[in-house]
Amino acid sequence: MRIHLLGIALMAGVAMPAAAQQSDRVERRVDRLEQEMRAVQRRVFPGATGSIIGPEINEQVAPPEQGGVAGGSAVADLTSRVDALESQLAQLTGQVEQNGNRLRQLETAFASLRESTGSRLVALEKPVAAQPEAAVREPEPARTGSRSSNAATAAKPSSVVLGDDAEAAYNVGFRLWEQKKYKDAQVLLDGVAKKWPKHRFASWAGNLAGRAYLDDGNPTAAAKVLFANYNDNPKGERAADSLYFLGQSLVALKKPAEACKAYEELQDVYGATMRDWLKERLPAARTAAKCK
Repeated sequence: MRIHLLGIALMAGVAMPAAAQQSDRVERRVDRLEQEMRAVQRRVFPGATGSIIGPEINEQVAPPEQGGVAGGSAVADLTSRVDALESQLAQLTGQVEQNGNRLRQLETAFASLRESTGSRLVALEKPVAAQPEAAVREPEPARTGSRSSNAATAAKPSSVVLGDDAEAAYNVGFRLWEQKKYKDAQVLLDGVAKKWPKHRFASWAGNLAGRAYLDDGNPTAAAKVLFANYNDNPKGERAADSLYFLGQSLVALKKPAEACKAYEELQDVYGATMRDWLKERLPAARTAAKCK
């Protein structure tokens, strides 16, 4: 009987430390999880006060232990708290990842919007240069007969200044021609072609100078300038136009046969590569000159 009681006492002595150790481990686990929960809470709800840890994991008052042995209900309560904490921690972690993903999507969308808006603003704020292709509203070819030269109202040629920019000078010449200030336009455009003979706008300037002579009622000077613009730079951007207006000048000079040669040269040299504006007008010009 004494041996049996001694065995029970020894077993109780072993059980008590084991239960205490288990309880301590669970307590530490609970503390660690609660700290992690608060850290996640601060990330998800910055500025929130208090705790979001639900009431289901509130500590409960354990019944008093009896007989000096840790009650099973205390361990069960701690285990329940740990389970609840782990569940909420997983939920909050998932919410953090979702919020992070949404934030990255918003940042990407905002960056795209900013880039798109910036490009539009740059395009709106950029000064619109008088681009030749867009600016030139091609008039009808000059007709035979005298034309007004606007000499009385034109500014003196000496007042025209080339400057240091071929394109800018051409644009000024274009505006003068557009305003029918042909003599000023002739001086300025001739100057552009001579000052910058290798510049792409030299071809533009030479062609428009010839047209200014033609519109001013001087087809002889127009024919010379237009032929030179084509002959000296056949690969220029307005060489084909110069052939067309050379034909117009020859028609004005009562030389339809020579005009037809200019139109044939235009078709043979440039063909399908000539711009649409010329393709649309060439058939009518050949008919007017009675070309075969």
